[in-house]
Amino acid sequence: MTLRVAPKIWLLSTIAVGSCWSCAAFATLGEPESALKGESQLSAASIKLSDRGTYRVHEIDLPSGTVVREYAALDGNVFAVTWHGPFVPNLKQMLGRYFDEFSAGAKAARFDHHHVQVNQSDLVVQSSGHMRAVSGRAYLPQAIPGGVSVGELE
Repeated sequence: MTLRVAPKIWLLSTIAVGSCWSCAAFATLGEPESALKGESQLSAASIKLSDRGTYRVHEIDLPSGTVVREYAALDGNVFAVTWHGPFVPNLKQMLGRYFDEFSAGAKAARFDHHHVQVNQSDLVVQSSGHMRAVSGRAYLPQAIPGGVSVGELE
């Protein structure tokens, strides 16, 4: 296997696992956080809420061991999601209407076999890791509340 093939395999497997992983569902990027409250599949997950003044964070410990954080502005819309743990969460669910844009951008973006980065004006997705140790974040630059830095999204 050449070095050029390995990154493509990692990217495709990340997208495939992220879109098919059968873990709990949660609120979606760009959607109202109220969608989180109605998810019956979260009964096996631990959810913590913290108020950071200009936004709220839902920290969700999934049964798989992955921790997902959802960042919601005071208007209730999710402007960012982050994840870290042994498995990639359901990216199709997390990114919602932005998933196709991410998939297309990830295929076209330069990356190595441990990193995927999509930087577009309306969507940024950064993902890295290897088997059983993944992390990433996705955010909508135009939706980040004033005074909040991207560095706070961890």
